[in-house]
Amino acid sequence: MTATALVWLRQDLRLADQPAFAAAAAAGAVIPVYVLDDETPGPRHRLGGAQRWWLHGSLAALAADLEALGSRLILRRGRADAVLARLADETGAARIHALRHAEPWWREAEAALGDRLTLHDGGNLAPLRHVVTGGGQPFRIYSAYWRALQAQLPPPVPRPAPARLAAPARWPASDTLADWALRPTRPDWATGFDMTPGAAEAERRLAAFADRVDAYEDDRNRPATEGTSRLSPHLHFGEISPATVWHGVDGHADADKFRKELAWRDFAQGVTLALPDYDSVNGNRKYDRLAWRTGAAAEADLAAWQRGRTGYPIVDAGMRQLWATGWMHNRVRMITSSFLVKHLLIDWRRGWEWFWDTLVDADHANNSVNWQWVAGTGVDANMFSRIMAPLVQSEKFDAGAYIRRWVPELATVSDARIHDPGPGGGYPPQLIGHREGRERALAAAQRLRAGG
Repeated sequence: MTATALVWLRQDLRLADQPAFAAAAAAGAVIPVYVLDDETPGPRHRLGGAQRWWLHGSLAALAADLEALGSRLILRRGRADAVLARLADETGAARIHALRHAEPWWREAEAALGDRLTLHDGGNLAPLRHVVTGGGQPFRIYSAYWRALQAQLPPPVPRPAPARLAAPARWPASDTLADWALRPTRPDWATGFDMTPGAAEAERRLAAFADRVDAYEDDRNRPATEGTSRLSPHLHFGEISPATVWHGVDGHADADKFRKELAWRDFAQGVTLALPDYDSVNGNRKYDRLAWRTGAAAEADLAAWQRGRTGYPIVDAGMRQLWATGWMHNRVRMITSSFLVKHLLIDWRRGWEWFWDTLVDADHANNSVNWQWVAGTGVDANMFSRIMAPLVQSEKFDAGAYIRRWVPELATVSDARIHDPGPGGGYPPQLIGHREGRERALAAAQRLRAGG
């Protein structure tokens, strides 16, 4: 065991069930490295503010876990392929080990590293290249993907973290995490972020969720109930593997709905493998001709949506939860997204950008596929004419307590009025009535069908 290898970390910030660490540890000394790369992704895809907040905590937790094994985390900044090549030359590392990633910018960096790089599977329930159509292409329809995935399930039993990691003869220089200034200071807009990054917290959340996974199918739609797993940022940053989550709910007969959501995450990555610009280009190109609203009035409506000042309590509660905590309940994500696209007739890409900057779990594939699903512009999507009624959704899923928590102006409003209270007491009027917004969206779709 004399070889030295780099382990290139990205959204796989864990030691357990991490094949890149396992392969490097079996061969010799290990140098774990995270490169903060704002160049390869480009301006649109570099980490947003909320993701940077989470990344700080995740890297700090991983560094502590590595120190417990007699290792350390090396931090470097710059273009990942160039930084890693220099670091390999500097340390004499013969190999660079990493997990495969689906983001187009990471695939570009992987290709640039060439033969120095050894890629491992470990970020999905099954390797994406193994779940493809008869023609060898990623699936673009989720139901077909789910059927094909069955042959690959269950995923392998997760492997434990290495008992130790051999250190190199000399450690290379490293940036300090504090110097990266990933967390806000003046002003600190993240004071309400109440989730804890790191692999240990991911394991704790999984164990807690397993006790209530049997109620997931119903409770996940109720924003006032802790019905979701809250594992999404942990999965996004790879603090826990999908296989670990899958097996973490073994023995629960009603876990299938939750497991299908894990599979949706992988399906979304397959879509973006096939369509790498899916975050900015309509999957159904006929919607390129849809007349989205632009100009000063549309910008004012966008700003009101971002601030949670639309006059629709369930929408406003969700947008305020997002800003205050960096997270939003899944059902409310659909409601707020649909409101922006259909009621306000604002391009879904504007919403994509806001979510990318404000969600701690902002995932390129999920963010893109979910926005296009809601907008009706994607390859496997809702019809554009399906317009969610926020007032109906709010009442149906009993969102009263959720609204009172995040829209304090409505804290004393009765159950009978909480979903549609009207303006007053500092609460704004509706930007547009439901019927008016629906008719405007349907008219835009009709003009599109007519070729206008």
